[in-house]
Amino acid sequence: MAKFNHLYLNCASILLVEAKEEIRTRLNIEDVIGQYVQLKRAGRNFKGLSPFSQEKTPSFIVSPDKHIWHDFSSGKGGDVFAFVMEMEGLDFKGAMELLARKAGVDPSQFNRGDGSLSKKRERLFKAVDLAANFYQQIFVRTPMAIEYFKKRRLNKQVISDFRLGFSPTNNELCTALTKRDFTGVELRDAGLAVNRRGRIGDMFRGRMMVPLMDAQGRPIGFTARMVANEPNAPKYINTPQTLLYDKSRHVFGLHLAKDAIRQADFAVIVEGNMDVIASHQVDVKNVVATAGTALTEHHLRALSRFTQDVRLCFDADKAGIAATERAIAIASNMGINLGIITLPSGAKDPDELVQQDKNLWLQAIAAPQDAVQWLLKIYAKRFDLATAAGKRQATDQALEVVRHLSDPVLLEHYLGLIAAEVGVSVGALSKKLGHESAVQKSAEPIAKKMPIAPSDPNKFAHHDHLLAIFLAHPEILEELKTMLPSDFLGQTRQAIAANILQSVPLLQSDEIRVKIGELELIAQAKYSQFSSEVKSDATDIAKRIKRENKQIQRNELAKRLFLTEDQAQRAEINQQIKKLDKQIEALKR
Repeated sequence: MAKFNHLYLNCASILLVEAKEEIRTRLNIEDVIGQYVQLKRAGRNFKGLSPFSQEKTPSFIVSPDKHIWHDFSSGKGGDVFAFVMEMEGLDFKGAMELLARKAGVDPSQFNRGDGSLSKKRERLFKAVDLAANFYQQIFVRTPMAIEYFKKRRLNKQVISDFRLGFSPTNNELCTALTKRDFTGVELRDAGLAVNRRGRIGDMFRGRMMVPLMDAQGRPIGFTARMVANEPNAPKYINTPQTLLYDKSRHVFGLHLAKDAIRQADFAVIVEGNMDVIASHQVDVKNVVATAGTALTEHHLRALSRFTQDVRLCFDADKAGIAATERAIAIASNMGINLGIITLPSGAKDPDELVQQDKNLWLQAIAAPQDAVQWLLKIYAKRFDLATAAGKRQATDQALEVVRHLSDPVLLEHYLGLIAAEVGVSVGALSKKLGHESAVQKSAEPIAKKMPIAPSDPNKFAHHDHLLAIFLAHPEILEELKTMLPSDFLGQTRQAIAANILQSVPLLQSDEIRVKIGELELIAQAKYSQFSSEVKSDATDIAKRIKRENKQIQRNELAKRLFLTEDQAQRAEINQQIKKLDKQIEALKR
């Protein structure tokens, strides 16, 4: 293996590193991963079937010595934190909290502060969890609630899975939790209580209680649905923003849906929590909900950990249309394919459709329409396209939706669809798209753009394989002198490549340590012995990386060309594109 020059960090992140190391030393990576994957001993390592693909031959490897795992079928890999993030759909903080609990470590001891915020969060988690248990107990002894649940056709399994309950009509919850040493301030901070006539009282009364869970399945709040008819009372009451619950980030049902989403390779987002519950009850479990139609980047990012195919089932009303308009650019720039599910006529919502016929719901989610095309149909109905004013209004709306798309191929495709639907030329639309966009793009140094980490970095696992070959067999570097650190994807790979290719001292960080361990695992499994085949693989991968980077540059130039009207600039861009085309073609040989 190549030797590395290490410089050690001395910064604020030292506490985080200490926390990670403490958790790592207390947990065996094979034990944690073994809770998700059936592992078998293979020499010093363990092997199993990938949890991320439907492979038949095990290619998932865990190294207890390096505390690293790598999945050759998907290209994913890393340490125990990366594995939990992938499997549970958590961010790093969430994964660390989960593993800290498994390891019996209090993360607050590593905080730069006094740990009071972490301790407060744990107190609130405990309060909300106790409240969920309390509401479940109230449900089983309340005939009215049992009758209501029967009317909704909710079976015992789904009631248990979603921890559904019922809130009493008095202040029993506050009384019960006060006896468990929770203060009124804590109950208000957890969203469980409000001040009523100067006294603390239950926030939810006489309602069906639907716990809102985080990605780990911990209750963080509630949606409370009215059961009895109460004049002027809201149908739903939701937990307000708290330290635990943030509606702009929370995806309802994700803790129960993530495995089904990964297996189906698409997620369905509906408007209501009851739509999710009804779908799960008929075993269609890749369905989740947001708070109404308030779809955000955080919601899509949480789902993107499991799939790049997201399908919306929102009403075609003002709120649903607005949510779709907002989501298109966000989804596109994250590499997510966004579709729209249309329910058959007569069905008010997925809950009602499922009650009619499960197969109708399955047919609907299996036939999504492209989100932009769906919007174009809406605009065509909204505006009179036989008039100039109607065409102007429709193109105003449509171009506002697509103008922020980063992929020039997608942009050109959608401009063609808009032109056909509205009855105008693509040229006219490209002019209307904005001269200011063309001016901005013309100022960018396209030819020297560096590869940027995409939304799905696992598509670039070949970058890791080439670095692994470099590590195992540095003698091959002499034949691949044209490779540059900037050819590789992401800062971590570029730093390692700079060390290997140019002897740049390697700044030691946990990310680099983990990546090097993963590269060594790849080298050990695939490239331990130097051969003509390994040499050929390295050459082919190097060509592929060069070719892909030049294709990125070409796509950027194509977008500039599409938006540029100045003939001299167009001629210059065309020359650059032709040059890149020749280079790309040469790299295919």
